[in-house]
Amino acid sequence: MTLGSHQQCVGKSQDHITPKKEILDRLGPFDFDPAGAVIRPWDCAEVTWTSGGLERVWPKHLFIFLNPPFNRYMVGAWVRKAAEHGNAVVLLHARTEAEWFEPIWEHASGILFLADRIHFYTPTGARQPANSGAPAVLVAFGAEALARLQRCGIAGVLVTEWEIRPGTAARECSHAAQSNNSSFRPLGPDPQKSGGELPIAKIASP
Repeated sequence: MTLGSHQQCVGKSQDHITPKKEILDRLGPFDFDPAGAVIRPWDCAEVTWTSGGLERVWPKHLFIFLNPPFNRYMVGAWVRKAAEHGNAVVLLHARTEAEWFEPIWEHASGILFLADRIHFYTPTGARQPANSGAPAVLVAFGAEALARLQRCGIAGVLVTEWEIRPGTAARECSHAAQSNNSSFRPLGPDPQKSGGELPIAKIASP
């Protein structure tokens, strides 16, 4: 899985397990994890695949938790597959300027920018002494996934509306969402709101 991850990435082990108490217990339960570790102290979902997650068809009726292997050449394929499935929560680096983040801007129903960096766990269940080294996001694809982010209580900024402006949207959204402000105003008026009112994203309380 991604940030610290369950599978091998370019030049670095990805045997970093998603925190159970801090992440999984607050968001779950999940039906399906298509990128699980072979050796793991706990399951992220009821059904776990440890190989072939990109090549195989993901059952549409299953609700997914995905922390994909962070191979910079392949992470985009995992994100696109989750977006196409449309019923998933995905844990990723907050690399909003990256090309692989584009399916998120285009298809996500919400993005929770986490207030704190994550401490992952080893395959034996020990907490890693250092944090992930980068900001993280939880991305919702679909109504159920967004509902999970809204009620999970994980501290951060939950962005539910944005306007894509090619070349600038990702950078501006990232800067605003990760600031210390108590609210975040997206990049322009919502055409569906009268008077050009700017929508305000909600903050998830800890």
